[in-house]
Amino acid sequence: MYHAKAQGCNSYCQFTSDLSRDAMDRLLLENQLHQALVRDELVLFYQPQINVQSGRMIAVEALVRWNHPEHGLLFPDVFIPMAESSGLILPLGEWVLRTACRQMQVWHAAGLTHINRVAINLSARQFEQLTLPALVASVLKETQLDAAHLELEITESAAMKNPQRSIEILNTLRNMGITLSLDDFGTGHSSLTYLKLFPITTLKIDKSFVRDIETDHHAAEICASAIDLAHKLGLNVVAEGVENAGQLLFLRNIKCGDAQGYLFSRPLSSADLENFKLAL
Repeated sequence: MYHAKAQGCNSYCQFTSDLSRDAMDRLLLENQLHQALVRDELVLFYQPQINVQSGRMIAVEALVRWNHPEHGLLFPDVFIPMAESSGLILPLGEWVLRTACRQMQVWHAAGLTHINRVAINLSARQFEQLTLPALVASVLKETQLDAAHLELEITESAAMKNPQRSIEILNTLRNMGITLSLDDFGTGHSSLTYLKLFPITTLKIDKSFVRDIETDHHAAEICASAIDLAHKLGLNVVAEGVENAGQLLFLRNIKCGDAQGYLFSRPLSSADLENFKLAL
């Protein structure tokens, strides 16, 4: 039934032993995920964000991985959907928030103040929690991290589920001094009416647009238009998924603010990031 529902409306599929095995594997992995937090199996990696004009690292995005005892390092697409459906996304998200803030404080205490912000993705479930601002305030107080060094990312799809409530939450977070970013811009249910009302500071252009800017005229125009719009609204822009020098040159020519992607670096462990030097 679940397999058929995943295929979309008006679908059906026949039961096979493979489906039974897949279901059992998912159930086992979900049960193990319950223990991952307790057993300290989760780990954060950090991907540098680079200022396009200066070439300097100005921030990092925190990305969670699961160091599974049998399967090795698992990427979010393997376990985050399970965490979302089971409700584990809330304690997992809190762990990410606390761990990233603590790491930023460690870096700054060690003199690595050029890492100005750490960006953390908020799931839709987290963003729906009435206690979110209080939780963030509590973690900042606990880790003694200045709010100016924390950036929270919310997808436009999540923000548009309840725009009025989103505005209230975002205003509360913004008034705390936190930087706010609208992630995956252009891929969700966007509304320019609400874009001007959301108290965000940054637009993140999805990698699906950046990937084809050298070969697809429409993708290039979308990127250029989004960046121009952001500038006129007083917003910074981060382009995701930059993988080659041609893409970087295009983004530099259209005055994109910041970028991240494999051209600069893959996500790094906290120790490796301390020694990160950009070499293009």
